[in-house]
Amino acid sequence: MKIVLAPDSFKESMSAHEAALAMERGVRAVFPDAQCVRVPMADGGEGTTEALVAATGGELVEADVHDALGRPIRARYGYVAAERLAIVEVAAAAGIDLVAPHERDPLRASSAGVGELLLDALDRGATRLVVGLGGSVTNDGGAGMMQALGVRLRDGDGADLPGGGGALARLASLDLSGLDRRVAGLTVEIASDVTNPLLGPEGASAVFGPQKGATPRVVDELDAALHTWARAIADATGRAVADEPGAGAAGGLGAAFLAFFPATMSSGVDVVVRAAHLEEKLDGADLVLTGEGAVDSQTLRGKTPFGVARAARRHDVPVIAFAGYVGDGAEVLYDHGFAALVPIVRSVTDLPAALADGPANLRLAVETVCRVLALRS
Repeated sequence: MKIVLAPDSFKESMSAHEAALAMERGVRAVFPDAQCVRVPMADGGEGTTEALVAATGGELVEADVHDALGRPIRARYGYVAAERLAIVEVAAAAGIDLVAPHERDPLRASSAGVGELLLDALDRGATRLVVGLGGSVTNDGGAGMMQALGVRLRDGDGADLPGGGGALARLASLDLSGLDRRVAGLTVEIASDVTNPLLGPEGASAVFGPQKGATPRVVDELDAALHTWARAIADATGRAVADEPGAGAAGGLGAAFLAFFPATMSSGVDVVVRAAHLEEKLDGADLVLTGEGAVDSQTLRGKTPFGVARAARRHDVPVIAFAGYVGDGAEVLYDHGFAALVPIVRSVTDLPAALADGPANLRLAVETVCRVLALRS
C-alpha cells in the first residue's frame, strides 16, 4: 500500500513536516509495511519555505540582510542545490512580524532586504526561484528590492532616492544599467493568492496599507507614489503591470517581480504542488492524506487541501482530509474529490490544549481511519 502524506501546517500547533510525521506514525500503527511518502505542503504563505525544503530534500540557509527599517537581521530561505532552486518568503526579510506595531511606517519601510536575500541566492548558484508573497510590512512596490539588486531611482535633480514608499513621490527616472545581470537568467514562480492590482481602491495601499500602519491620509500618499512608480516602470521596461492581478501583493512586490523578472504568478498551492513534485509522487498511490488547522467552505479558495485534492483527482486517488476544526459548509468539499473530512480533536477542550495536543491527536485520528480501512482488507 502506498500512501501520500501531504498536509499543510496546523497553525500554532505543528509544521507541515511535523504533521506528515504524525500521519506516518498513525499509518504505521496499523499498516507497518505501508510505503509512506511524505510531501509537506503549503499554499504560498507562512511555512512555504519549510514545506518545500522538506519535500524536495533541500536545506535551510541564512543570509545577512536588513529588515524593513534597515536594521541588520539574519533571514532564512530554502535552497535545493540539485535543482539550483531557491525558495524565498518575502516576509523573512520584510515581514510585518519583524516590526513592532508602534514602529510600522509604510512611508519609509523598504523591501531592500528581499533583494539582499535574492543576491545571496544568486551567489549560491540559483537559477530558479519560488517566491512566497505575503506578510510584508512594506508598501514600496518592490522599489527597495530593485535598489538592492542594482537599480537606481533618481529624483528630478538626479539624486538617488532613499528607501520607502513615500520617497517614490519624488521619483523622476529609473536607471537599470546596474541591475544584476543574473536576474535575467532566473525562472521565477510567484506563489500568491492575492489578486489585487497595484493601484486604486482595490490596490496595495488602500487594501493592505492600514494594517501596516497607514492612516487614510498616508494611504492616499502611498497610492499617489505608486502611480509615479508604475509610470516609471512602464517607461523603463515597456511593461505596464499596475493592473495585473497580484501586482498589489506584498505591498506591490508583485508588480516589481512581474516587471523586472521573467516571472509568472500562480495560485500559491499550485506553485507548491509543482515545486514539491506532488504529481510524480502520486503515481501508483492508493490513498492521499492531507489537512490543516481548519477546513470549511473557504477551503475551495486555493487552500492546500483543495490543491492536493485537485492533483489527486487527476490521478484517481481518494483523499481524506484531517483538521483541528471542520467548519460550516465543509460538506461542499465532497463534491471536489474528498472522500472524508475527519476532525482530530478527541474531547471538549480549550484552544491552548488542542494546539498542544495536535500532533498526538492527528496521529490517533489517522490510526483510527486506518483501522477502519483495515476492516476492508
